[in-house]
Amino acid sequence: MPAAVVELPDAVIRAAALRKHYFASAGLPALLRGRWRGRRIAALQGVDLVVRRGEIVGLLGPNGAGKSTLLKLVAGLLLPDEGELEVLGRPVARFGDALRRHVSYVSADERSFSWRISGQQNLEFFAALHGLHGSAMTERVRSALARVELEGDADRAVREYSSGTRQRLAFARALLGDPEIFLFDEPTRGVDPRRASELRRFVRERLLQGRTAVVATHDLTEVQQLCTRVVTIEQGKIVGGGGPEDAARLLGL
Repeated sequence: MPAAVVELPDAVIRAAALRKHYFASAGLPALLRGRWRGRRIAALQGVDLVVRRGEIVGLLGPNGAGKSTLLKLVAGLLLPDEGELEVLGRPVARFGDALRRHVSYVSADERSFSWRISGQQNLEFFAALHGLHGSAMTERVRSALARVELEGDADRAVREYSSGTRQRLAFARALLGDPEIFLFDEPTRGVDPRRASELRRFVRERLLQGRTAVVATHDLTEVQQLCTRVVTIEQGKIVGGGGPEDAARLLGL
């Protein structure tokens, strides 16, 4: 029987029985024997999840639990092997390129910026990919830089940015499409604790402003400082949930 997506009028993300598998890379001996794929790995095993409008949901779990895979499915970067997934009441597979106008994915491993040009020039490039040109581009880039408080660094080359400043530039890029949903994959990884705390406050108070977000993290502090609800995931399965105050208990701490 096909998975049934739960009907909830205020749900902006709805998943039912999501499954996703990968094949590990084959080692050299296997390649020499003509085997191109390694063992089959279950990244997600029947995930059910509902995210309501305005929530900041923390997806908490260890590395390899399936957090990034789930975010990439919601962002349309991957397709599920089984199950159903809707964003804003519509199956993700039917959005095509239009999905990026509604959903923005921000990763800690940001590698798409050109380090040789300025932050503003980078944003102008990505704004053009969103179909913005002329005065519309100028205004959207200006607004994004202001929202993330980067006006003073806009003309500097990205190679001169600190890790925290580069992450704020990634947040600015996420704003270019004026999305309704943000997906953050380990948003403060590699940032020192003080700056990480500042970034979390900044995300909640300046960036989201009542919008919906899912935050994938293994950092208990991140969930407690940023999220309104927490869901725990282990070995590709949702295993618990509650308020941010419940995060330590859910992890067995």
